[in-house]
Order: sequence, then C-alpha cells, then structure tokens
Amino acid sequence: MKEIIFATSRNWAGFITRVTIGIVLFAHGSQKMLGWFGGAGFSNTMDYFTTQLHLSTVVAFLVIFIEFFGSLCMIFGFAVRLWAIAITILFLGIIFTAHMHNGFFMNWSGTNKGEGYEYHLLMIGLALATLINGGGKFSIDSAIVD
Repeated sequence: MKEIIFATSRNWAGFITRVTIGIVLFAHGSQKMLGWFGGAGFSNTMDYFTTQLHLSTVVAFLVIFIEFFGSLCMIFGFAVRLWAIAITILFLGIIFTAHMHNGFFMNWSGTNKGEGYEYHLLMIGLALATLINGGGKFSIDSAIVD
C-alpha cells in the first residue's frame, strides 16, 4: 500500500504539476484558514459556507482543510496522490454546486452573474496528472519509498 500511495516517477512533470497546484491552492486556502490575501478567515468562512451556501459543517471544514493543508502537502510533495484525489473531488463538488450554472468561461468582464468552471477544470486536470504521475522530483514521497 505504501508503494501505491507514495510512488512517484521522480521527474520534472510531477514536480511542476504538484507545485503549481500547491501554490495556487495555497492562496485560496490561506484566505479561508488564516484570512490572508483579503480572505475572511476560518470562522467567517465556516459561517458563510454553512449559512449562505448551506454546506454541512463537515463539508465546509473539509473544503478549508483540503485547500490549506492539501496545498502545503502538494508543495512539499507529501502524500501527493491522496491529496490529488481530494482536490479532484473538491473541485468537482465546487463545479456542480456553485459554478456549472454560470457556464464554462470565467467572468473576466464582470458582466456575468458569476464565474464559470474553466479554472476548476484546469485544477482537476492538474490533479489527475499528478495522481497518475506522482509528486516527481524533490518530493517527500520519493524519500518515503526509497
């Protein structure tokens, strides 16, 4: 089981996909967890998710947890395949609960009712590529399987 979870091809592609996911997701996760980058912080985000979006407390917590801790684990390359699965499920949920009705494209002009799901689809693609490839070079995973 350890070999399946932590296996990696130790190439640059795995490194690039996991670090890209990690950096982008960290910005969003730290908004929700810590209130950085103009975010609301943990308590306010939990309140918004549960009262405005009507998510269960468990789901709201998991969104914040995956975005914050998952992003850090992706950056450092720890349990990359597990986090890639969690990120894929997270972004599928985000698409189907909040963005599908807004169409494909992001709202660059600010004239649409909301954001489309193109960004979320990109994150799913990166996560699936990382799931297949593993964490790549310089990952904690590669040290675990040695």
